[in-house]
Amino acid sequence: MTKSAFTAATLAGSLATALTLIASQATAQPAPAQANAEKCYGVSLAGKNDCAAGPGTTCAGTSKADYQGNAWKYVPKGTCVSMKTPKGTGSLSVIKS
Repeated sequence: MTKSAFTAATLAGSLATALTLIASQATAQPAPAQANAEKCYGVSLAGKNDCAAGPGTTCAGTSKADYQGNAWKYVPKGTCVSMKTPKGTGSLSVIKS
């Protein structure tokens, strides 16, 4: 491989990596606020949260476990605390593990 071919391959790899990082950051955004909805912690399934609330999540779709207490999901207003899960009920604030 010539020096110019090696340089071109290195630049192409760097560009591909940069584009991948930009794309992943673009998808890891919080869900937009919803009218008549409230953030409910501890009710989303793994990877189905609307955004982060603390360590273990970065944003939408990043929760690692079902009903993770620091991950929230939008639910209709007034329904959160009555939602039943295998771990209890939903909460309007972070659920401490």
